[in-house]
Amino acid sequence: MKNWIARLFGGVDAPASCTPVPAAAPAPQAPVQAPDRAPLDHGDAWWRWLTAGAAAAASTARAQRHSQLVLAELDRLLDSPDHAADLVPRVPEVIPQLLRSLRDEAASSAELARQVARDPSLVAELIREANSPYYRSSGQVRTIDAALLVLGRNGLRMLLARAAFRPLIGTQNGRHSRQAAARIWSHTEKCALAASLLAPGLGADPFEAYLAGLMDDLGLIVALRLFDGMLDTDALPQDPAFVAALLARTRTLAARIALQWELPPPIAAAILGAAGSGPSAAQPLSVSLGRAENLALLRLLLDDGMLAGDDPAVASLDAGSARVLGGLVRL
Repeated sequence: MKNWIARLFGGVDAPASCTPVPAAAPAPQAPVQAPDRAPLDHGDAWWRWLTAGAAAAASTARAQRHSQLVLAELDRLLDSPDHAADLVPRVPEVIPQLLRSLRDEAASSAELARQVARDPSLVAELIREANSPYYRSSGQVRTIDAALLVLGRNGLRMLLARAAFRPLIGTQNGRHSRQAAARIWSHTEKCALAASLLAPGLGADPFEAYLAGLMDDLGLIVALRLFDGMLDTDALPQDPAFVAALLARTRTLAARIALQWELPPPIAAAILGAAGSGPSAAQPLSVSLGRAENLALLRLLLDDGMLAGDDPAVASLDAGSARVLGGLVRL
């Protein structure tokens, strides 16, 4: 499975030697968030929202052993990202074929339409996207040709990338990964869109930002698959120190899988730097992704009534970020 993402995005040439992604050190214990208007702790708030439908694990010696087993297995996978990549499914072959065609400027619209038509679900998504509020068409779009004209090549690239990544996150069988899959995908989709919208103003490439957003949560899916195999209850740990350590490892794992799949190296660097520390933290792509993570979470918390519209985390946004936050409500 190592090279399917490389094929998916048209054979992006990775350098012969990529800078290794450092192992994630266990994060220090995060403070317990005080009630009522306390500053938003992103990692804690993200995990609480993600696991809102799961029971909280009792703080027992057995639960702690399970938590440590998950962290230890994540550490092992950090050294073997190809094994982690095997924990996610493959994508339909039509997707990489189309993306290769999109890299070929000589490929005609008729050829693109012919390839899209091979996958009925892709046709439906294409028509739906062309009729969405993001594309202000003068009339109802009903044909593949008309939809391709509305979206353009870049819009089609993003649609195909989203279609490729959705089964990686949305198709899960274990109790924990299945329960969280829809929530993770909702965050992933919002994060990718927000990153692509923020990127131009920060000097980053919008499509690379979109791909980084799609990759950002992949380590969490792997972690939840581990919970499926190691926990025999519906409860998930909520200890702040464990959550911080888990999220640090899953971020690093997502970056290592991105390199394993031979995505452009800046995407892995952005996933690491989005946390706000490390050598890539100041790079435009990292800044785009970090802000997008925050906006995606704010949108989810607002939509679920877990955050007030006048909360300082929302009220302090600059005008551009506020516009992106408003745009995410449609997803």
